[in-house]
Amino acid sequence: MFHVPQSPYTSLGTLRDQIIYPLSREEAEMKILSLYKASNRSSAPELLDDHLKTVLVNVRLVYLLEREGWDSTPNWEDVLSLGEQQRLGMARLFFHHPKFGILDECTNATSVDVEEHLYRLATNMGITVITSSQVSVGAIPANCAK
Repeated sequence: MFHVPQSPYTSLGTLRDQIIYPLSREEAEMKILSLYKASNRSSAPELLDDHLKTVLVNVRLVYLLEREGWDSTPNWEDVLSLGEQQRLGMARLFFHHPKFGILDECTNATSVDVEEHLYRLATNMGITVITSSQVSVGAIPANCAK
């Protein structure tokens, strides 16, 4: 089970660290070796970065990699908009690939098309999501209980 809050935690560290949090790089490399059923430990850093790049492409943040690189360590909370932070939170979800994801208003700063895309990705990955969101009373269809 993995929780994605409305305002994702940005850790001190690299772009890579933001996605693999709370794992260390070594733990993430071991996870990737297991995922790809690879035994050559020397290929782990490249496999990890390739996998993380795919995750960034999927959440439409690959431009961060192009702009910052893997090893830059800015204050991510200051560098990223809330929508970018939320997509980064979803990148964590996709990297960790849990069976269940609890999504607590974690896409409210993204556009509707990006939100739909992220939820579709989670579904396609087999992640069952439990989501919390606010809906104004006027937006509740008449046939739903209030």
